[in-house]
Amino acid sequence: MINTNELKGRIMAKGYTQAETAKLIGMAPDTLSRKLRKGVLGTDEVEKLVEVLEIENPWEIFFAK
Repeated sequence: MINTNELKGRIMAKGYTQAETAKLIGMAPDTLSRKLRKGVLGTDEVEKLVEVLEIENPWEIFFAK
């Protein structure tokens, strides 16, 4: 399960909005919003988020219990 609160915090910490982040990873803003609500992202989307947000330890966000 994705820790969406932590991910949203990382987005804000980088100074991005959710819409800006979506565009940076090649996704429509409403699609990212929907995926975050459901807590489901594909591996390619996770990889892009890790790169764009410079997440050093993605396990704590994307594989949260």
